[in-house]
Amino acid sequence: MTCFSGREQTRTSRVRQHVHCDSCYSRRCRARVEVSVCCAITPCRLHCGALFHLCKEEDHLLLCPNVRVPCLNVGYGCPLHLPRSSQAAHLQVCPASVICCTMEWLRWPIDETNPHSNLALQDNVMEENKGQGEALDLAMALVDQSDLFSRLKMKHLYPEMMEEEEIKEDKKEGKMVEGFVNGVADKESDGGNSLGEPEDNHVGQVGGINREKYNMYEMMFSMERGGCAATAQKHQDGGVLERLQEDLTPQEYNMYMVHHGRMLVSFGQIKACTPREKDFVYGSLEPIPVQTLRSFKVRTLSWTTLISVESCSVDTSDLGANEEDWFTDEAAATLLGYAEEAVMGHKISVSKAADGLYVDVGTQTHSFHSAPYKGKTTLAEVMVDRPLKLLLQLQAESVNSRNNRTSCVFTYLCGHTFHRREYATHYRNVHSDIQTGLSGWFEQRCPLAYLGCTYIQKRFHPSTHKATVCYNQQLRTFNLRPSLVVSEGDTSQPPKSSGDSSLTQRRRGGQTGVGEDYLSCFPYEVLCHIVGFLDSLSLSQLALVSKLMRQVCSSLLQERGMVTLSWERKTYSHGGAKWKAKPVWEFSHLFSPVDSWRMADIPPISSHLKVCPYYETSPHSEPIPLPSMGEKQESSQERITLVNHFTGKRLQQ
Repeated sequence: MTCFSGREQTRTSRVRQHVHCDSCYSRRCRARVEVSVCCAITPCRLHCGALFHLCKEEDHLLLCPNVRVPCLNVGYGCPLHLPRSSQAAHLQVCPASVICCTMEWLRWPIDETNPHSNLALQDNVMEENKGQGEALDLAMALVDQSDLFSRLKMKHLYPEMMEEEEIKEDKKEGKMVEGFVNGVADKESDGGNSLGEPEDNHVGQVGGINREKYNMYEMMFSMERGGCAATAQKHQDGGVLERLQEDLTPQEYNMYMVHHGRMLVSFGQIKACTPREKDFVYGSLEPIPVQTLRSFKVRTLSWTTLISVESCSVDTSDLGANEEDWFTDEAAATLLGYAEEAVMGHKISVSKAADGLYVDVGTQTHSFHSAPYKGKTTLAEVMVDRPLKLLLQLQAESVNSRNNRTSCVFTYLCGHTFHRREYATHYRNVHSDIQTGLSGWFEQRCPLAYLGCTYIQKRFHPSTHKATVCYNQQLRTFNLRPSLVVSEGDTSQPPKSSGDSSLTQRRRGGQTGVGEDYLSCFPYEVLCHIVGFLDSLSLSQLALVSKLMRQVCSSLLQERGMVTLSWERKTYSHGGAKWKAKPVWEFSHLFSPVDSWRMADIPPISSHLKVCPYYETSPHSEPIPLPSMGEKQESSQERITLVNHFTGKRLQQ
């Protein structure tokens, strides 16, 4: 069917409409057909049941429910054309109707100063990771640590450890920004006049403040830009404050002094116009020098206490420390720096001004083997050749108003994309059932884990079938691994005939030998029927097995898959570039829905304590007498209790 734009159809219909047809909406119109007056009544050719004049047919096609139109998500990759009346119902199964999971959680670094941080478990769990490899909390922590390392920039905490070229570029950018803000370096912005060469005419007053005078006094009080030397030569015979009070208004003077933090306020009393006799007002303003208070004192020795004096050079090696001890672990130091910024709101050893008079100055230096760094170096690039260590806590926390994705770097996002009909199942099974129950409910560790025991057991499995919950670190998602039950007498192997071997060879493109694929021997139609029972996660992994399985799984993309837009940057020969969106079809990472869970048939955790190597008992071989078994028995009929027992001993003492 030929499609027309709305303006073309409206213009054409207005030209063709008749005088009577323009205002006639009756299904039973019996007006006589006349040229340029009225036309015949006709039904919709798509059988929607509408009756209208023949000249309104094109207008009716804009509203007809049986006209095939593109999906509402055609801009997001859905290629389906369907009747207009089915658009709303199609949105529930539309492959382009996808949702990105925005579940967030917190995972803090290990605090070595906290006695409850389970450092022994953190060390042992990595040593036995290769042998066990099924701990869900450990697998999630390692994935979160990998994601965190790829986001942490070394330049943010250690700008002094960048390469020389990076430092020069940063200084150049800083000078350009500073010059632009203060009007010093950019001659084009102020007409070619710098602060050292002010104009004669007084222009540029904003809000009653002369910008020329303000810039000149800014230079006078700025130590960093060397303005004090120039000002001292210019005002040798006169005081600076007197010059300020003469040139500026009281409001400008007070604002300028408060801005630089060099103001001393002395309160006075004057007669006021109010009913009160006297009131406190600002009096004289006098500058005082900024003082630096250090929390350490340099130890001085008296000459009388020295027997002999010897001049020598002192180096770090004289401290007696090993050369390797001078260097710090990059990962531990970086995590500590970002944790300080997330919790306290500032970097470690940052200068803090308690008031306008005193500034707390702190310094801390680091020595890294991998320094210097480039501008975009991340912690993951630094630790790529290092042995894997777990530096994050096994327990995850929920985000809060203080620590969230926008303000804390230790937050993690699920980020998986699901079809709209799959999102509720994903959130219930993954985040509500499994992830929130890893700390002792869904997955339970030994009670002596704080001592270093790595024993763990999974307490639940689906109620419909036996399967084990696992975590795929490559896909960063949970999945179900079915438990295969093999009978004791079933040890036979499937027969290998010549016909089967030849068929398998044809299916697999001539590949024969060990590990033959018997599933590929089935007809294509049978394979399509079999894979229809798999979940989305299994389909996405089966499509990676072979070309045949990829073709089989692709037949279910329209029904079970989803389409998203992948943006690619295309560069042309003339130097221009343009971003283009490309539709990508894929299956989601959703495993089979689990409506309910049941307790696994495993021994309780107390049975493990009988063989736990960290469970140490202290047997007592000598008998211990009870309070009522003492040598001295009271003759009275009073009942001997623990209170009487200890009370009597205290009286005897």
